[in-house]
Amino acid sequence: MSNLKVFVLLAGLTALLLALGQVVGGQNGFLLMLVIAGVMNFVAYFASASLVLRAYGARVVNAQQAPALYAMVDRLRQRAGLPMPTLAIAPHAQPNAFATGRNPSHAVVCVTQGLLNTVNQTELEGVLAHELAHIKNRDMLLMTVAATIAAAISHVAYLAMFAGGNDEEGGNPLAGVLMMVLAPIAAMLIQLAISRQREFKADAVGADISGQPLALASALKKLDAAAHQIPMRVEPAMAPLAQVNPLAAHGRGVMKLFSTHPSTAERVARLERLVFGAAR
Repeated sequence: MSNLKVFVLLAGLTALLLALGQVVGGQNGFLLMLVIAGVMNFVAYFASASLVLRAYGARVVNAQQAPALYAMVDRLRQRAGLPMPTLAIAPHAQPNAFATGRNPSHAVVCVTQGLLNTVNQTELEGVLAHELAHIKNRDMLLMTVAATIAAAISHVAYLAMFAGGNDEEGGNPLAGVLMMVLAPIAAMLIQLAISRQREFKADAVGADISGQPLALASALKKLDAAAHQIPMRVEPAMAPLAQVNPLAAHGRGVMKLFSTHPSTAERVARLERLVFGAAR
C-alpha cells in the first residue's frame, strides 16, 4: 500500500508538470514539458549522488580512513543483502545521515561528523540500517526525481508569471493564472508527502536490518533534538534526503503537510510498536 501511494503521488507530480506545460504553451508546451521531464529524470538518474554530496559538502572515505564506520556498514549491508555502498562524511556539526545514488550498486551512505560525535554504537547501527533501507527500497533515486520534477514545476510557473501564459484561443486566462500560482504549491506538497511515506518505510525496514528498533528510536530522538539546536546550511530541496529534517520544520495539524519528514514522535511510536506490539 505504501509503494502504491508513492507511485500515485509521483504520477501526480509528473501530470502536474505536463498540465502546467499545457497551460503555459498549449500543445507545444505540453510536449516541451514531456521532453524536459525526461531529460531531467535522465540527469537525476546518473548524477544524483555527485549532486547531493556536493550540496552537503561531503567527502568520500575508505576503509583505511574510517575503519570502524566501514566495518559497521559492511556488516549491516551483508545482513540486508546489499553490495557495499560508498561511504562519505559531511563536515556538519548537526547529527544526521542520508543515502543517495541511482541504485544499490551505485549507492552512497553519508553521515555527518556531528552524528559520529553524538550517538552511541547501537544507535549508529540503527541510523545506518535506516539509510541502507532507503537503498534497499530504492528511495534515493525516487526522492531525487521527485525533487527534480518539483523544482521544474516551480521554475516554469515562475517564468510563466512574467512571460505570460498560453495565448491560444479557447483558453481560460483565470484558470491559467490559478495553475501558475497553485502548481508550485501542489508540487511541493506532493514531494513532501512522498518523502514522509518513504521515511516510515525506511524506519521499518531499517529496524529489521539492525534487529534493534529501539536503538533507531533512541537515535531519532537525539537527532531531532539536535536539529532544533544546531543549524545546518543545506538547500531545502535536499532536506528530504536526510534522516531527520535538517531544517527542523516539523508541524502539527495542517502544517504536517509542509513537513519534509513525519513527526519524530510518530516515528518513534511506530518503532516501539514493532517491539512492544509484537510482545503482546
